[in-house]
Amino acid sequence: MFKHCSCRLLVRSVLRMASPEVVQRLEQRARQADEAINILKTQIQMLKQHAVTAEEQRLKKENDQLRQQVDELKAKLTLAEIQNGVQQVYLPVRTAATGTPAAPAAEPAPKPAEAKPEQKQAQKGGKTDKAAGKGEKKEKKGGEKKKGGPPQEDKPVDVSRLDMRIGRILSVKKHPDADTLYVEEIDVGEAAPRTVVSGLVKHVPMEEMQDRIVIAMCNLKPAKMRGITSQAMVMCASSPEKVELLDPPAGSQPGDRITFEGYPGEPDPVLQPKKKVWETVQPDLQVTSDKVATYKGVPFTVAGKGVCTSKTMTNSGIK
Repeated sequence: MFKHCSCRLLVRSVLRMASPEVVQRLEQRARQADEAINILKTQIQMLKQHAVTAEEQRLKKENDQLRQQVDELKAKLTLAEIQNGVQQVYLPVRTAATGTPAAPAAEPAPKPAEAKPEQKQAQKGGKTDKAAGKGEKKEKKGGEKKKGGPPQEDKPVDVSRLDMRIGRILSVKKHPDADTLYVEEIDVGEAAPRTVVSGLVKHVPMEEMQDRIVIAMCNLKPAKMRGITSQAMVMCASSPEKVELLDPPAGSQPGDRITFEGYPGEPDPVLQPKKKVWETVQPDLQVTSDKVATYKGVPFTVAGKGVCTSKTMTNSGIK
């Protein structure tokens, strides 16, 4: 205690003896030291914040990678179960507008069988041999027409009538006359790529479209959109808040067909708008709670490669 007091008295005596210039220099150095301390404190705080942000980003990236791995494993498990005959059961998907499960589309009622010429003859009480011969000729002609399979009017209205294939976007650009539209050239396994107009500008950045593997519906009737004819449609998970491209399974190649277990029919060459096939089937195209793209609970499947999924969206429609 005595020694400490002696030091303080010594400092005071030195200050009294020091000239004003010395005192001024000491005060200036003291201020500089305070400023240096404050700068160091600020830098330390910034380093702490940077370290926390970097760790958060690392953890987020790691979490995204783990989520993607889980989704891929789920898709592989689903495919393996389908191939081994395990029945897949999915919960009903609730629609965004009403919050109620989407009702399955009603199957078309079977048409009454048309009476054969012999039956008509019996009903009318008999005909001449000449008339009966005409009936036989008509029946023969009708049989010849059916060699190529049932007419489209007699086919069930289900997802098998949609021609959905894997495509690769070769090029993409903004529509010259519409700010919300892209114009893409898409390879769908044909001799030449198809031109497709998509309203995805507000939902998918252009750099994410380039060279992207997508699902394209190829038998919609071609339609002009702001002067450019669109020859297909890119399939997306869709809700009122968000739209994102569906992801085909790994290894998918342009031209691979999307199939559905239990729906083996062949697609129409072109969907006729008056038949309302797309409008009937589309409400049953849904993304499930585990991000699998389905029709009435049956996954979009590329044979031998897996099922189609969405990246982030669940319980949403597909358009």
